[in-house]
Amino acid sequence: MKDETLSALNTERAARRAVIVITDVANGDQRLIKAADIAADPLHPDLDRQLRMGKSGMIEVDGKKLFLNVYAPTARLVITGAVHISQALAPMAQSLGYDVYVVDPRLNIDRYTAFVALTHDPKIDDPALLHAMERDCFYIGALGSRKTHGKRIDRLKAQGATEQQLSRIHAPIGLSIGAVSPAEIAVAIMAQITAILRLPSEKNPKDAVVEKVA
Repeated sequence: MKDETLSALNTERAARRAVIVITDVANGDQRLIKAADIAADPLHPDLDRQLRMGKSGMIEVDGKKLFLNVYAPTARLVITGAVHISQALAPMAQSLGYDVYVVDPRLNIDRYTAFVALTHDPKIDDPALLHAMERDCFYIGALGSRKTHGKRIDRLKAQGATEQQLSRIHAPIGLSIGAVSPAEIAVAIMAQITAILRLPSEKNPKDAVVEKVA
């Protein structure tokens, strides 16, 4: 790898920005594609697919074999509130390769972070949700019924949140699998997070499950 390619790669990784290095297997030629430039690249369907899966792999284009080396930040899961669901969700997320943080105060989060608010306390959840929306987390979820979420929406609007931002909150949280116990709810949440991370946006599931907590 050329020095300038390695330098650019290190810069992007240090900033937690995804990057793909494309190598022509036949002659060793390489080029680096930043995540922000993928949409404009001729190989964007392949690049987008590999980046969503977070895996490197070989493709063939016009008779050329190209190896796509994917460098994506480790996905984070930030949970506000050390409650019963958190106790099941945190180890499950860790087993799926997420860097997990269970917190009450704000963290340095970014678009490679899934954010889950579980405390049911507006004094904790609302500021954290506003912060998660501002930082463009790839997934934002909040525990509570539709009635509870309606009140939450009103509070967040009053604090300056836009309709576009609010539409990104998954609430009630999790996929609709009939979950009841904390462990089952954790499964529903992680399934929804995984779908948002891995599937194209048009295939993301929109239905949720955890409505029973008022």
